[in-house]
Amino acid sequence: MHIVIMGCGRVGSALAQTLEQQGHTVAVIDQDPTAFRRLGPGFGGRRVTGIGFDQDTLREAGIEEAGAFAAVSSGDNSNIISARVAREMFGVENVAARIYDPRRAEVYQRLGIPTVATVRWTADQMLRRLLPSGAEPLWRDPTGGVQLAEVHASAAWVGHKISKLQEETGVRVAFLTRLGEAILPSSQTVLQEGDLVHVMMRTDEVDKVEAAFAKGPEEEGGH
Repeated sequence: MHIVIMGCGRVGSALAQTLEQQGHTVAVIDQDPTAFRRLGPGFGGRRVTGIGFDQDTLREAGIEEAGAFAAVSSGDNSNIISARVAREMFGVENVAARIYDPRRAEVYQRLGIPTVATVRWTADQMLRRLLPSGAEPLWRDPTGGVQLAEVHASAAWVGHKISKLQEETGVRVAFLTRLGEAILPSSQTVLQEGDLVHVMMRTDEVDKVEAAFAKGPEEEGGH
């Protein structure tokens, strides 16, 4: 897929390098030509100097054949205007804009532009690390009956197999985050200290699941 990124700051440059490593073609737009230094000498994509919502600039970046567009500059207004131009003028299917003001983000979501509210997301992630209790929903199915959530597992689960965790809590473990890497566990995978557990569960059983994760495994022999 060809992907156009507006903004070559820390997020934009990291996104561009990751996407290129995954085999996509990438074009990066920035008003400041010195910003492209962040991409490093190994970056093979296009570097386009200009304003991200200017149609000629977007065309130069290959927007007409792009399957996705990310607006991650430092300006909320520039990001949302660029995202709307990409979506509405050029028909790009996958569009996302980074927004610093979470109140604005809600407005833009209603306009049909997926947004990442940087401050809110960072605050949420920090809270998850400072107060790691309960379940944090990451996704819900359209009916709301099933959800994917990160659930805090007490230290008592460390050393036990995923199969035991699933059997006693009634969840399906979707994946673990271990040392910053996502891994797909088998039933024989053993939980380690620091693992973040992401599970699929019924929404009406969240309280029960949280309690089981907090309590720890049943003792062998029923004690």
